[in-house]
Amino acid sequence: MIMQEISKAVVEGKAPVVEELIKRALDEGYSPGELIQKGLIAGMAVVGERFKKNEFYVPEVLIAARAMKAGLAALEPLLSEHELEPVATLIIGTVQGDLHDIGKNLVAMMFEGAGFKVIDLGIDVKPSQFVEAIETYKPEIVALSALLTTTMPAMAETVDTLKISGLREQVKVIVGGAPVTDSYASKIGADGYAHDASSAVDKARELLEID
Repeated sequence: MIMQEISKAVVEGKAPVVEELIKRALDEGYSPGELIQKGLIAGMAVVGERFKKNEFYVPEVLIAARAMKAGLAALEPLLSEHELEPVATLIIGTVQGDLHDIGKNLVAMMFEGAGFKVIDLGIDVKPSQFVEAIETYKPEIVALSALLTTTMPAMAETVDTLKISGLREQVKVIVGGAPVTDSYASKIGADGYAHDASSAVDKARELLEID
């Protein structure tokens, strides 16, 4: 029952309630892993579905993500003890020349909510920075964002740089952003395209064959 309460509080974006419920559940003997998977992540999964169906919009998702982060913060002191394994590691960034980050931030939050370890490189990320990050963090997946038609070529350049660096086969690459299309993703050699944050998580799970 308490798992459902946590999940519901995440969906409703009630950060103080999530924090309080997490502490209560810990006192009752629930493990951090259970609380993350069956409470916080389950709640964000509902948020993702509602976002996909246009029942939730960006503000609701951001509020829910804030509630989820409050829950994670309450669990943080215990997480290192339990060594909770992330689903996978994702590197995300807005490509070189593009300074937009709202969509990228939303995607990052959705991935965190789905149990991924997220390395956010920020905005205006050069191809070489993606290469360095892959070498450092050894992710399974890389997400490239662009909001301007003029910065879309930087996506192609990044994919090409990964090939030249010999890293392309080590990661799955997904792309997204307002002007980006599925056909453009295929054209530049990306593994997949997602038109919104929730779909990006679905695509990543599909590419990595995660149930």
